[in-house]
Amino acid sequence: MAKNAKTLFSCQACGYQSPKWMGKCPDCGQWQSMVEETAVHSAQGGRFRGNAAQPVPIDSVALGDELRLETGIIEFDRVLGGGLVPGTLVLIGGDPGIGKSTLMLQALFGLSRAGRTALYVSGEESVRQLCMRSQRLSAGAADLLVVSEIEVDAILAMAERLHPDVLVVDSIQTLYSPEIASAPGSVSQVRESTLRLMLAAKKTGMCVLLVGHVTKDGAIAGPRLLEHMVDTVLYFEGDRNHVFRILRAVKNRFGSTNEIGVFEMKDVGLTEIRNPSAIFLSGRPGDAPGSVVTASMEGTRPILIELQALASSSAFGTARRTILGLDPNRVALLVAVMEKKLGMQLLGHDIFMNVVGGVRVDEPAVDMGVIAAVASSFLDRPVAQGAVVFGEVGLTGEVRAVSRAEIRVAEIAKMGFTRCLVPDTNLKRMSRINDCELLGIKSISEAMEILF
Repeated sequence: MAKNAKTLFSCQACGYQSPKWMGKCPDCGQWQSMVEETAVHSAQGGRFRGNAAQPVPIDSVALGDELRLETGIIEFDRVLGGGLVPGTLVLIGGDPGIGKSTLMLQALFGLSRAGRTALYVSGEESVRQLCMRSQRLSAGAADLLVVSEIEVDAILAMAERLHPDVLVVDSIQTLYSPEIASAPGSVSQVRESTLRLMLAAKKTGMCVLLVGHVTKDGAIAGPRLLEHMVDTVLYFEGDRNHVFRILRAVKNRFGSTNEIGVFEMKDVGLTEIRNPSAIFLSGRPGDAPGSVVTASMEGTRPILIELQALASSSAFGTARRTILGLDPNRVALLVAVMEKKLGMQLLGHDIFMNVVGGVRVDEPAVDMGVIAAVASSFLDRPVAQGAVVFGEVGLTGEVRAVSRAEIRVAEIAKMGFTRCLVPDTNLKRMSRINDCELLGIKSISEAMEILF
């Protein structure tokens, strides 16, 4: 088959290709991201192959008794939707040093203890370095195989010979194919390597876990096509200087994208946090203005979080709004509702908000918690120690119902809180819970009268 080599310029951020170099990518707007690459095109044309896969009725496909592989890490399995689905392709991204490789090694150790064959391929560490890390984590097993390799053809040949149940590639940016004349980490190399691994996973039923680097903006490095090719995309969030790590699914074809897993980084590796509410509320100051506890849902699990607000008079003409862990536009909207409906003059006050523990919350059920925290700091009056508030707030100051209110209240009572302010609409359809006083609120004015 005759082949003709052609030079193209590919954007390293989004994969856009152009026959000539450009300073700015017209697709994603990145500057200085066009790199010259050699593309190989077949001169035969697009002819259909005779050995293509044949379609079959969907109800005739036989499923095995065990549809998922459990890693033994409950938090990790929860985020995946119950475990690894055979033939799936999972992409895990996160900042350097956040614990991606540690999590992969511990997950493979759990699979190997269950009798599964696991292969860990590292393009950044030698076999001796992997052995030293496994000894520190106490993650050594006979069925856990490790190798240092970056050529994708050699990795696929190894997988075909060993038939592992799970394959981990750390990282996808280090792989390369000799058929492509570009450096490892380029758009062409990452796309080709991922495509070959995906085809191998779908044909053999092998689970493939890809570790990916992230850019300065926190997105996974490489073309956006990479996230579309895989079945699941997980992000490992958290500060390297902070002990807590949060594993969040942003795409999952076999489970929910609202689940999170909470881990704590220790000397022996990552430890699961079975009760995140107790961790996030530990060390909460008593009778401190600006501190409010609210209930948030992360997938199917309720989590109690502490919102902290600080409202202080501004010395400049324009007040500052510094928000961490919440949507800044949503907080600005709620502050405007407070000024209009409660008469609080917050225009000349700097407002700082933070979600304790590094959690990011984006659901509207925490609106009442935001308003209560800002009002508590503005009035310099603390909210009662055993009170929790949640509910969605509208532009007219009404408090609307939220989903899964009974599950939230059950978690509130479990954590020992004695009073809970809930939307009145939810209270009418909710069964009473012992040891927790439920108060229905219809507007933010009514909530302020109860709290202060």
